Amino acid sequence: MPLPAKGEFVALPQGTLAAALRGHLPSQSWNEVRALCSSGKISVNGARELDPARRLTGGEAVAWNLAAPDPRRSTPRPEFQIVYEDGHLIVIEKPEGVSSVPYERKERGTALDLIREAWRRQGRRAAATPLYTVHRIDKDTSGLLCFAKTKLAERGLHQVFKHHRAQREYLAVAHGQVRPSRIESRLIADRGDGLRGSTRRPNQGQHAVTHVEVIESLPAATVCRVHLETGRTHQIRIHLAEQGHPLVGETVYLRDHTHAGRTLLPCQRLLLHAATLGFDHPVSGKRLDFASDLPPSFQAELQRLRRR
Repeated sequence: MPLPAKGEFVALPQGTLAAALRGHLPSQSWNEVRALCSSGKISVNGARELDPARRLTGGEAVAWNLAAPDPRRSTPRPEFQIVYEDGHLIVIEKPEGVSSVPYERKERGTALDLIREAWRRQGRRAAATPLYTVHRIDKDTSGLLCFAKTKLAERGLHQVFKHHRAQREYLAVAHGQVRPSRIESRLIADRGDGLRGSTRRPNQGQHAVTHVEVIESLPAATVCRVHLETGRTHQIRIHLAEQGHPLVGETVYLRDHTHAGRTLLPCQRLLLHAATLGFDHPVSGKRLDFASDLPPSFQAELQRLRRR
């Protein structure tokens, strides 16, 4: 049975987007519903969703449009900027939607790939220079990211980030009216529902501290400056979501928000940007401080929220 050109349904509680599509469209195979997502035909709550593994909590408006453009063909290669480079390290501005490092063996288009492509365009032997991972930011987060180019720098930067000696600030937009706060908890890989989160058990998890400062109040959201004392996986996203203020554009840490019956603001990207990065050079000891402006995609979503 052919799939209608357009359609929409309300997702049932729990499960992935692929499972919801498969349940509503039984004529489509698993591969076909995954292909609908990856080709840009699916939207959730009005925003295009490319990840078939996105977790749904129930109540989301899932729609398909077979005429929607394929982002793999219409979207240009993400541009990025090399902010600083010397013989020991390189700092870049990573675009959103790009993984810091490969999470699967065959993953392409990561930050490492962007750097090597830039080196090749400069006529440099990209394969001859190693790149060591010492710092990560989420795939859907944009902003400043650092790699080491020598083992000496790798060892030094590893100590910088391990002992939280790097200064890092993020700009974020969160749902609701956020208040200035210091958020402290212990984060674990599974809080009981398959998601990372905080635990009250003192002997488990990793200590995490987040400082939140309010910059601007919007009609349904708040622009925040967030300073990290520690750098745990998804720390900002988890801490703000557990305070009842998930980031705008968040697709994972939504359970507490949606179960309370609150509405999610549609957004084309996660509104989280690594805006500053500062540390002592691991070899020379020279102080390095970098700042990154909000990318156009972030600014466009912010302006739209201001007009609501």
